[in-house]
Amino acid sequence: MTDAADRWKQWHEERTEAVAEPYGPPALTGTHWTEDFPDGRLPDIPGAWVAEDHGVALTAAGADGLTLDGEPFSGTVRLGADTGPVAASRVALGARRLVVLEREGVWGVRHFDPDAEARRRFRGITATPYDPRWSVPGRFTPYAEDRTVRVPHADGRERGLGLGGEPAFTLDGQEHTLRVSVRGGGSLWAVFADATSGNSSFRFRFLHPAAPDAEGRATVDLNRAVLPPCACADAFLRPFPPPGNTLVSAVEAGERALV
Repeated sequence: MTDAADRWKQWHEERTEAVAEPYGPPALTGTHWTEDFPDGRLPDIPGAWVAEDHGVALTAAGADGLTLDGEPFSGTVRLGADTGPVAASRVALGARRLVVLEREGVWGVRHFDPDAEARRRFRGITATPYDPRWSVPGRFTPYAEDRTVRVPHADGRERGLGLGGEPAFTLDGQEHTLRVSVRGGGSLWAVFADATSGNSSFRFRFLHPAAPDAEGRATVDLNRAVLPPCACADAFLRPFPPPGNTLVSAVEAGERALV
């Protein structure tokens, strides 16, 4: 118990530090889809950003103050999606970072500002201290083939969510399952709600169980339920829980809200 509680405390501290970083979730001030701005002029972002078949064409003048790969930029460049950390995005405006993204064939640009009001207000994350009753054994059953369901996202649009299987587990004598995505290395990702959602915790949360072993065994540790990025900034897209992922139990564990 002591070791598990200590590991959880370290995890919580590291998680809070990561959110508080200059380009953590509270630094996001906008996600702009190029299809919404046919002239390529995005709000509060210099240059013209125009979607093409495989990326975004950015045209800017030296007076716009943009840098590309750390150097002053003017002219036209074709950009693919940024896949690394925000701090390494190719285009910057001073300390701000402009991140190209793509969702289901639609191209957009995210604007991260270390001086964003939400980041200046951030004081930490309220989380329930570790309790072993919320860390339970589960058994993962993969689907015969991956599935995609359409779910609403935090930005009001509906998109596909890929699902690869279901871990089954027991809480307080009650059986539960979650529909999860399978990520790199076999780790799992669940978007879920429970009886506390929208009351004593945020309206939904994420869970990242480790990869199941060869026999499908996977620990479901709800002590490590985390807030989605949209709890920190409205401009995130994050998906709502798919059908079947609202637990009837009250999960009084994990991250609950911003301080």
